[in-house]
Amino acid sequence: MTRVVLYGRAGCHLCDEAREVVRAVCAETGEQWSEVDIDTDTSSGRDLVDELGELVPVIEIDGVRQGYWRIDAARLRRTLTAAGPRPLA
Repeated sequence: MTRVVLYGRAGCHLCDEAREVVRAVCAETGEQWSEVDIDTDTSSGRDLVDELGELVPVIEIDGVRQGYWRIDAARLRRTLTAAGPRPLA
């Protein structure tokens, strides 16, 4: 199961930055991650554009929203290495 999910969209410079942060931190911690394009993904049954459209990029860890807009590598690393999910804020 993928612990880390990055929600974003094409053409979003903050999403591009977040993707690099998530890729690097997950490589360090050995965690699996996936990315969901909110404009094209319909597999979850959620209206992701309505739910997350103004917040992307959004990161969820273990199904819990942990941060949005700018993803901080140190906070992400701490959350992934902590005993349980914690908000990044």
